[in-house]
Amino acid sequence: MYVLSSSALLDDVFTSLTLKRKLEQGRVTPEDRGDVVVGRVAKADRATVRRAIDAAAEAAPAWGAFPLDERIGRFGALLHHKLAERAEEIAEILVQEGHPLMLARWQVSGMLECFSAESTAFYRSQMLQEFHRGERRLQVRRRPDGVVCLNPPQNAPLSSALLGVTAVMGGNSLIVRAPRSGPLGVMYVMQEIVAPALDEVGAPPGTLNVVCGDPGPMLSAWLASPDVDDIIYFGSSENGTRFEARCVAEGKKPILELAGNDVVTVWKDADIDLAAEALTESFYGSGQLCMIPNQVLVHPDVADDLVAALVRKVGHIRPGYPTEPDVLLTPVLRNEKFFRCLDDALARGAELACGGHAMQLDESRDPNGIFLEPTVIVVRGLDDAREVEAVVHETFFPLLPVVVADPEPDEQLLDRFVDFVNSNAYGLRNSLWAGDPRVVDHFLARVGNGGLLKVNDSHIGFLPCLPTHGGTGLTGGVFGEANYPILRTSHVQGVSISTGSRPRDAVFGAWRSLREKKTP
Repeated sequence: MYVLSSSALLDDVFTSLTLKRKLEQGRVTPEDRGDVVVGRVAKADRATVRRAIDAAAEAAPAWGAFPLDERIGRFGALLHHKLAERAEEIAEILVQEGHPLMLARWQVSGMLECFSAESTAFYRSQMLQEFHRGERRLQVRRRPDGVVCLNPPQNAPLSSALLGVTAVMGGNSLIVRAPRSGPLGVMYVMQEIVAPALDEVGAPPGTLNVVCGDPGPMLSAWLASPDVDDIIYFGSSENGTRFEARCVAEGKKPILELAGNDVVTVWKDADIDLAAEALTESFYGSGQLCMIPNQVLVHPDVADDLVAALVRKVGHIRPGYPTEPDVLLTPVLRNEKFFRCLDDALARGAELACGGHAMQLDESRDPNGIFLEPTVIVVRGLDDAREVEAVVHETFFPLLPVVVADPEPDEQLLDRFVDFVNSNAYGLRNSLWAGDPRVVDHFLARVGNGGLLKVNDSHIGFLPCLPTHGGTGLTGGVFGEANYPILRTSHVQGVSISTGSRPRDAVFGAWRSLREKKTP
């Protein structure tokens, strides 16, 4: 599988895709086009996929028996150090795979936060808690499930694969499928950073396995193998819920990372300028990120001010080559869904505040352009908002609906806002912008939808200890919650270690003590 320069793809996308196909069919050699080929990764055959499962199954018991301080503390510290050392190289590979430089650096910062000292200390605290009762030492601990397989998404395979490495810290062996569309970053980080760190702590061979291949056959092989315990699956909600049923039928634990349709609520006393700045994150990567703001719910008193501020800030978000430092938009090669969604909203009474066209690299409007203008629409009223396709489902392109509530008393309106957020079929992230502590407390006490809730903060910024992925509803499936892979790929076990208790006292002693206390 060949990776071509992202700049070459932008210069002539269709010629570049044709060249990629010819390279992978062996009709031309990489030496013929060394100017655009930046990397290649071997595609695994069926036997190699099977070997990866066998290796992981053999390694899992030995690795799971390693001390927690080695698996989490030492291994986590090594990963963080090696990632920091190679941060610029990783960002460059992400850029070559098509990620704008600013977003590449954002992803790398998220990787570093995932393995920061604060985060690894939190993981450690969750994996083992110890108590004492008399001569007994009591433990509530998490034990690894065994063999974990990870199928990352095409839009962010490298960072998603690294998130899965926290399952290794939990004592599991890991198999990662490097996607055919973007295998280079996954292979580079796993081979140059994760594997050497595992070697340094003495992990057995087979603890980490990375293979590039087609998703269908590989997922089927994982499902069919009795050695595979958990599968972390990234994909659409429709495909993910079907895959969840297949996992359960085969006795596997499904850990789903599906679509998001995040709600940002803006109350009447919010800092409008900062809220608008956070809402522009909706257009990062042209909306092709699952964790960005997907809809805005705004108090009618400040709706016009918010829309005006948002439109002003959107004007600074532009297309360009990924290597340019201030570019945030990426190509949208198939834009027919964008225009269908926009037409649906306008037909249902939504107002177009800005955008709405395809454009070329130089921002000139062109129906054949591979970029889309950041587009803001205004939807009036809560009652009919969920009839608008752009509100009810994830869009995955740069289209942000601002839902303006009808005027009513604040107490009732706040309850309606909470109900609106909780009734979202998806549940990845939610945000609130409000100044009144009573409004914040009301929101925090009642909003249960989503894996992450942020107040007066960036919607997509990374923080130590908090999850980056996971959620409820169509985001995480039946078992959905905030996704800490180290926790999701392990199970709780209780342990009692005694120096020699009398069994009969253990069974009947508590009752005898109770009666003795009641005797005058």
